[in-house]
Order: sequence, then C-alpha cells, then structure tokens
Amino acid sequence: MDDRKMVPRGIGRGGALLLRGGVALAPSFCTASPDAASAATSDAVEEAAAGNSSNGSAGAAIDVKEVANTLDLRVGRILKAWRHEEADTLYVEEVDVGEADPRIICSGLVKYVPLDLLQGRNVVVLANLKARNMRGVKSSGMLMAASDASHENVELLVPPEGSLPGERIWFGSESDKETLPPVATPNQVQKKKIWEMVQPHLKTDESRNAILLGQHLMRTSVGAVTSPSLKNANIS
Repeated sequence: MDDRKMVPRGIGRGGALLLRGGVALAPSFCTASPDAASAATSDAVEEAAAGNSSNGSAGAAIDVKEVANTLDLRVGRILKAWRHEEADTLYVEEVDVGEADPRIICSGLVKYVPLDLLQGRNVVVLANLKARNMRGVKSSGMLMAASDASHENVELLVPPEGSLPGERIWFGSESDKETLPPVATPNQVQKKKIWEMVQPHLKTDESRNAILLGQHLMRTSVGAVTSPSLKNANIS
C-alpha cells in the first residue's frame, strides 16, 4: 500500500485549491508510473493547478476537475498476475495499457482480491506517477480501487464494457473529451502534488459510479467507470 498523506488546505486566491498536512489520503493499493517524457506542457499543468477563476468555491470545483484531467488515467487489461516473492501483501501484475510493452505494476491487494480474479481483468490504471521500487520490483502504475470506510472491503474499479486497453479516462461529460488538457509528466504530478489534490474528492455514488466532487463522472468513451458493489466509497 502507498500510505502517503495530505490534505486540502482550503481555497486560495483565484479559487485555487491549496494543500497542507492534516487529513489522510485514503490508502492506495498500488504504485507508480515511468518517469518518461510527455506531451504535456508545464504551463498547462501549472495553470490548472493554480486556478484561474475568481468566484471562490465554485472556482475551486472547476480547478480540481481541470487538474484531475491532467492525470493519465487509462483502461488497462491484466495479462498475468502473481504473488510478489518478497512481499506477502503484494501482487505483481503485467498490464496492457495500450503501449508497445505491458507495464509491471505492484498492488497491495492480496488481502482483498483473490489472485484468480485478476487474470484477464479490465482495470483503471493511473499511469503518470513516478516509478517506484516495491521490494525489488519496479512498479510502473497504480490500479484504482474503491474501499469502504473501514478499508476492510476493497474492489478494483471497472471500466465499462467495450472499453479498450490504453483508452483515456477522464472526468466530466462525453463532450468534455474534446477539450481535455494534456496529461502531466510524472515529475509534474509529483512536484504539483496533483494526485494528492485530487484523491480526497474521489468517491463512488449511490449507483456505484466513480465520481469527482460529487458530480463529474469518471468515464471512457463508452460510459462510466464503476465499482462492482461499493457505494459512497473512497477511491484511491
């Protein structure tokens, strides 16, 4: 698990969401993405993170959505999964995310998801975190999961049927796809604390849809991303 902690620290000048310590992130069950070059520009990410609106909390909602859409969320398909040889709580997965080669991803899901249910499964991958060494295995992504308040029940998020590996996932309406910002580089995600800014605002709703700020669907071109059974759950 990735036990990084952080907290929204309120609304800054221009409606930008600020950050400071004090509130814990929901546990993440996997990490990180290769430190490769991206087409995203620093100006685009910094503008989104700083915020341009001047109407208080409404501006903050717009900013968080814009920043969230610089996360490189993709449909992935687990090609193969196995137990980590050096860590009892970790699986290692080989995941197709639409690139020339599959990514290797480690996830702390051993207590929550039977190994046989991972094989061939479609998942949501956060692909622009920095790669991390997980007990000798370089982990290049994070599988997105929903968890209840006790963190006793954890479910991997499910892309809608018909989604293809590598397809981009975004927050908002179908038409928002036409105006998405470029994805941030792994360095920008780390420096700007983009994941820490966005994660506290991710939940599932009463219909098990993954949503941002209580209103913006996490979606692909064919529909909404969901949790199999968890309602009003944290997402990490």
